[in-house]
Amino acid sequence: MKILYGVQGTGNGHISRAREMARAFSQLGVTVDFHFSGRQAEHYFDMECFGDYHTSRGLTFITERGRVNQWQTFRQNSLLDFWREVKAMDLSGYDLVLNDFEPVSAWAARRQGIPSLGLSHQSAFLYDVPKEGESWLDRKLIRYFAPTDQQLGLHWYHFGAPILPPVVPQQTDSPAQSDGSVLVYLPFEGLDKVLEMLSRFSAVTFYCYHPDVRQSYQQDNVHVCALSRTGFHQRLAVCGGVIANGGFELPSEAIALGKKLLLKPLQGQYEQLSNVATLELMGLAVGMHSLDAAAIRNWLDSHSPGQVIWPDVALAVARWLQEENRPSVEALCQSLWEPVSFPEPVLETVADFGSEAGISSKRSLITGTY
Repeated sequence: MKILYGVQGTGNGHISRAREMARAFSQLGVTVDFHFSGRQAEHYFDMECFGDYHTSRGLTFITERGRVNQWQTFRQNSLLDFWREVKAMDLSGYDLVLNDFEPVSAWAARRQGIPSLGLSHQSAFLYDVPKEGESWLDRKLIRYFAPTDQQLGLHWYHFGAPILPPVVPQQTDSPAQSDGSVLVYLPFEGLDKVLEMLSRFSAVTFYCYHPDVRQSYQQDNVHVCALSRTGFHQRLAVCGGVIANGGFELPSEAIALGKKLLLKPLQGQYEQLSNVATLELMGLAVGMHSLDAAAIRNWLDSHSPGQVIWPDVALAVARWLQEENRPSVEALCQSLWEPVSFPEPVLETVADFGSEAGISSKRSLITGTY
């Protein structure tokens, strides 16, 4: 089977997930071609695992001061140029387009009649999961931004739907001991605003990664860091907690390491608003809707809710795709939720809204019918 994997490149979460999928495909000896869109080609970094990947402009959104700028987003996305990219993409010879919310390859597959499968967090919002601030336009974007023949959603709970657990790096060792520092990743906020806020907590050591930083430096109690996948994950492993926006991949990795989370969703982005609401509902994170010193102070005094154990979803999906007589999506979902382990307080919470899924163990989540 020859696969083209389309990946949304606007945020780093989609790319992090694709790295895990690339690792799984490589482990199985499967060759996959990668296509990225959503940012300028020169702004991608640490992309060696994707081999000779391709990029296009695609579609993206524009943010200013922690909020989606709808007018600038409309101005800077050309539907005519996008459609030219769709028509220029040649998918002849591919058996499947695997897609993580990447619109060019999704629409090219639909236009050329190539089977397509969505593997993304966005696909989970096609089902009855917690949603915050959803509009009519949001529903249309989730369905038609990168349409595929079949969808595999990813989320922190299945909510009785055919949804998989998150794709995260697998831990080969026990989680590292915390050094008490705080990792900060708020790429949609102004760097000056973030640093001004962090400087108020002089007794805390922060490591702040931001796309505006070209050369790392230290400012009082804050290590201001240029983006680096290796450095970032080293800090994530040893930090005591994470302050971030409301994306999906970083919180998934953080709770897999047992880190406490303080999340500020990108205003005007209903997916992030929904993510923060869901993690607060599950007791896995604390949310704030602005850079709030009081919220940060209270969170710094709090404890982690505990570690969530996720299975190797990437390897399971890669194997599933290679099977000649492929099991149903429902069977795949059930096999991957069975080994999930939540902390006791979280397990009690999900039992309240997951009774239809059949909670049958104190330490593991066993799904029933979808």
